[in-house]
Amino acid sequence: MPLPPAPSRRAALLAPEAYDVTARPGKAASTATAADAADAVGSAPEVATPAARTTTRKTAAERTASLQVVSSATPATPATTAERTGTRSSSTSRTEPTAAVEARSPARKTPARTTAASAGAAAPAVAAPAAAAAPSASRSKRSKPQGPTKLFVLDTNVLLHDPTSLFRFEEHDIFLPMIVLEELDGHKKGMTEVARNGRQTSRSLDALAGVQGADIGRGLKLDSTGQRAAGGCLYFQTAPLDYSLPTSLPQGKADNQILGVVEALRKEHAPREVVLVSKDINMRVKARALGLNAEDYQNDKTLEDGDLLYAGVLALPPDFWAKSGKNVESWQSGAHTYYRIGGPIVPQLMINQFVYFEAPGEPSLFARVSEIREKTAVLQTLKDYGSAKHAVWGVTTRNREQNYAMNLLMDPDIDFVTLTGTAGTGKTLLALAAGLTQVLDDRRYTEIIMTRATVSVGEDIGFLPGTEEEKMGPWMGALDDNLEFLAKGDGGNAGEWGRAATNELIRSRIKIKSMNFMRGRTFLNKYVIIDEAQNLTPKQMKTLITRAGPGTKIICMGNLAQIDTPYLTEGSSGLTYAVDRFKGWPHSGHITLARGERSRLADFASEVL
Repeated sequence: MPLPPAPSRRAALLAPEAYDVTARPGKAASTATAADAADAVGSAPEVATPAARTTTRKTAAERTASLQVVSSATPATPATTAERTGTRSSSTSRTEPTAAVEARSPARKTPARTTAASAGAAAPAVAAPAAAAAPSASRSKRSKPQGPTKLFVLDTNVLLHDPTSLFRFEEHDIFLPMIVLEELDGHKKGMTEVARNGRQTSRSLDALAGVQGADIGRGLKLDSTGQRAAGGCLYFQTAPLDYSLPTSLPQGKADNQILGVVEALRKEHAPREVVLVSKDINMRVKARALGLNAEDYQNDKTLEDGDLLYAGVLALPPDFWAKSGKNVESWQSGAHTYYRIGGPIVPQLMINQFVYFEAPGEPSLFARVSEIREKTAVLQTLKDYGSAKHAVWGVTTRNREQNYAMNLLMDPDIDFVTLTGTAGTGKTLLALAAGLTQVLDDRRYTEIIMTRATVSVGEDIGFLPGTEEEKMGPWMGALDDNLEFLAKGDGGNAGEWGRAATNELIRSRIKIKSMNFMRGRTFLNKYVIIDEAQNLTPKQMKTLITRAGPGTKIICMGNLAQIDTPYLTEGSSGLTYAVDRFKGWPHSGHITLARGERSRLADFASEVL
C-alpha cells in the first residue's frame, strides 16, 4: 500500500484547537460518524488520534488494517487541494467557502464527502483552512484603508472651485443633491474661470453616467473613467428626502436645501458618517449649529500653515566647521569656490537652496547647493552683487536675501524663480534690473513680458479704454515706478535727451500683456515677469508657466499676506503651490525676502499694521 501524502502546508499551520472547532459541524453527527468508523475497522481510532502514535507495538494485522484506513482517507487531500485551487482561481468570489464550491461541482463532491465520512471527518479539517485563509489573502492584496468609508455631500462651490474634486476623496462615496445640479446648470454660461469649471464638472458627470452598464440608482463607480485614485461611488438624489429644519431657515434657499439633504442622509445611513464639504464658511457654521458634520475642501491646500513654506535659505549650525571642517573638500573653478561636505546636514538640503554660516571669530560662508549625491553635497560660493563693481543696471543688493535673489535671477541655468516677501523688499526692482541687463546688455533674451493678476483691492472702476497694453497700464503702476528709478540711475549725466532715449529704448523692450489672452501662446527666449502671483489659483499658475518655450525664464513674485482673490488663502494660493512643487528641481530657485528696503515708514507699517 502506498504511504499517505504529507499534509498540506496550510493545514500544518493550524493550531490543534482549530481542528476540533472546524471538523465538527454538529456534535451528534460527528459522534455517530466516528462511532461507525470505529465499528467498521477496529484500529481506526488509533490512527486518527495522536494518542495512537504512543501506544505499544501492534501486530502485523493491526498495522495492515491501519494502513487500509489511512489509504481510504488518502483521496481527501488531492480533492481538497483541487478545491482550494478552484476557490482561488474562481472569478465569482475570492473568499467563497469550500463547501459552496463542493456543492456546485458534484463530480468532486461525492468522493470527497464519502472519504470524509469514512475517515472520521478528516477531510473537513483539511478543507477548512483553505476557506479561512482565502479572506486573508484577499485582504493583503487590497491597498485601501480598512476603516469605515464616509459619505461626502458636496456643495456647489466645491465643484466650481475644483472640477476634479469628484475624484479626490479616495475610497469614500460622494452624494450630489439635486439642487447642486441645478446650480451647476446656472453657472455654465460665460468665459470666467467659474463657468469653465462648471462646464468641466458637467462633462465629468456625463462621462460617468455614460459608462456601459452604469446604474445611477446603485451608484456610479468613480474609477470607471480612468481615475484610479477614486475608489468610491457617486450617488445622485433620485427621490425626495424627508427632513425637518428649523422654521427660521427659509426652505427655498439652496444652502438650506443642501443642509436638509445632509440631515436626511445622516438619519437614513446611521451610524455611517455623513459629511458636508463646502467652501462657504457661513454654510459650514450653519451645518455645525444644526449638529451636522461639515468640513472645508482641503485638497487644494498645499500647506496648512504659511509659516511652513519653503524659504530657500538654511542657516548652518554654529558647530558646522568644528564638526565638518576636517572632512570638507574644496576646489576652485572660475570665479567660484566649491566645498564638498557631508554629515547629518546633507538630508536637510535641496538643490539650489542657499546656506550661510555667520559666527564671531569664524570665517563666514554664503553658498548655494549645486549638487547632492547620497551622503555628500557640493556648495558653490556666490557672486557678491552688493558691491558697486557687480551692480546690475545700476542696482546693488542691500541685504543677504537680495543677493541670493540676484544670483538666481542672473543665472542662465535657472529657468524658474519665485520671490516672496512683504511690501518694499525689492522683488519687482530686482527682477526688472536683472531683466534689463540680460535683454539689453547680454542679449540673452529678446524682450521682457510682464503680466499680473488683475484683482482690485477696492471697488472696480469699470471698463478701461484703449488697447490691451493701455488697459493694463493702470495695473502696472509698480512697473512705472521702478522703471523711473532704473532709468534715472542708468542715465548718469546724459542730459534730458539721453534720459528720454533711454526710456524709449527700455519701453520698446518691455511688453505688458493680460493674462486673459495667454492660453495657447508660446514664449521663445523671453524674460517673463508675473507680478502679484499670490492672487492666482493653482490652475492659472499652471496655465502661465506652461507657456514657456526654449530659452525662456519665468519669475513669479508676490506677497502672501496680500491675497485679494476670494476663496484663496496662503495655503491654497497658486504662488504657494508653485514654490512647493518646484523646490529641489535643478533649474528652479526660491527666496523669501525678509527685510524691507523701501523706507523706515514702510518697514514699520508692515510690522505694526
